[in-house]
Amino acid sequence: MTLRSFLLRRIVYTVMLVLVVIVVNWLVFEGIPGPTGAQQFLSTSPRNNNPETIARLCAIWQCHASRTDQFISYVRNMLTFQFGVSFQNGLPVATQIIQQGRLQNTLLLLGTSTIIAIIIGVVLGIVASSRRGSALDSFSVSASLSTFALPTFWIGELLILVFAYGLHWFPSGGVTPSYFTQPGLVPDLLTQIVIRIQYLLLPALTLTLFTYGGFVLLTRATMLEALNEDYIVTAKAKGLSERVILFRHAFKNASLPVITAGALAFGGILAGAIITETVFAWGGLGYWLYQSILVKDFPVLQAMFYLISLAVIAANFIADVLYGIVDPRIRYE
Repeated sequence: MTLRSFLLRRIVYTVMLVLVVIVVNWLVFEGIPGPTGAQQFLSTSPRNNNPETIARLCAIWQCHASRTDQFISYVRNMLTFQFGVSFQNGLPVATQIIQQGRLQNTLLLLGTSTIIAIIIGVVLGIVASSRRGSALDSFSVSASLSTFALPTFWIGELLILVFAYGLHWFPSGGVTPSYFTQPGLVPDLLTQIVIRIQYLLLPALTLTLFTYGGFVLLTRATMLEALNEDYIVTAKAKGLSERVILFRHAFKNASLPVITAGALAFGGILAGAIITETVFAWGGLGYWLYQSILVKDFPVLQAMFYLISLAVIAANFIADVLYGIVDPRIRYE
């Protein structure tokens, strides 16, 4: 099978998978017992005593529409990325994702920490595998297991305690200081970048410490297996340098599991880091998802779970294509 045929088949499979995700996403929230966020909002908010307000909100949220009409509207919202209107504030979900900066904040936090974690984890895993049994190998494995096992909220709170409250080096939470939103008080671009980095460092460090260990252990395990192959012995006999042997020969053939793990890590970026973003009050998608769960804001939850599923599906698709590029032994059959 040619690469073009493989891609065509994967695209068809991906489209079918997206449709399944849309249906399952609908059924999950239909099966949740109790009142929805819309019903709670309409029954408890003092400003909704006006019948005209109640009628207008019910029309927006389709309170009295049939299940069929609600499902058709839901599918249309998912396919057009409109996602409907939030139960919390009556604003369009798509607007809150983009214009209020939640998507940008999550991409900044998760993208930065994921890239750094992959680079550190892969490099340490390669170096540790080349020095199996040494002090560096033991320390790398022990540190990776320790940070990977620690809860992210504990790591975050410890960093806040030491660097925010103890040393006063970094802020304890938030994305930017409050005066960034006040006209005439916004500093110059360079100062803004420095301040954003100060607010970003602690949550990004938390996620990096939690994530990099998995890549260290995975890279080390695959590299140890590759270093025992005959072609490595041949490369050493040719007099190739250790760096060339490790990175160009061994890691290239041992990188498929790392590519899968990296693709899944990037696929989960849109899910945000619910615990870490909550600990640091980071205004991203994860913190928003947590707040939406508390009030049963179904349009937001459906939109978030749908976007997370799409990101994971896309990541797997990209990983399948990269397999054939990295490893010529793979054939699309």
